[in-house]
Amino acid sequence: MRRRRPEKREILPDPVYGDLIVAKFINNLMKQGKKSLAEKIFYQSIDKIKKQGKVDDGIELFKKALENVAPVLEVKSKRIGGATYQVPIEISEARRMALAMRWIIGYSKSRKGQTMADRLAAELLAAANNDGSAVKKKEDTHRMAEANKA
Repeated sequence: MRRRRPEKREILPDPVYGDLIVAKFINNLMKQGKKSLAEKIFYQSIDKIKKQGKVDDGIELFKKALENVAPVLEVKSKRIGGATYQVPIEISEARRMALAMRWIIGYSKSRKGQTMADRLAAELLAAANNDGSAVKKKEDTHRMAEANKA
């Protein structure tokens, strides 16, 4: 185990919108160090959302989708006297955003569609409208936490 917690790495805001959350999302989307490809996919999906005419500002929709997917509670296994209990705990803001990003990207990949940009755009639109697989995952997580309140 580590002796101490490593210091947080400073990430630079993304070049187009100048936003740290967008930069973090792009970093999560990146595979095998191909950041330019991840940026291309993200910006294309935001453009697709804008072209559909549903919203003027794609980044506002992106942030709304993240907020709709971000969980407030989760369950953690705790061993008490030989029995393992699922204990609901509140999640920090950083973990909420990290989980929301991970879920949106994960469910975008498993969606049926042509390109990753199309699938990401579809998942972001669904999440902003409070439906889609990522929102369902959040509701399941909350349901588990509610069921295990003691």
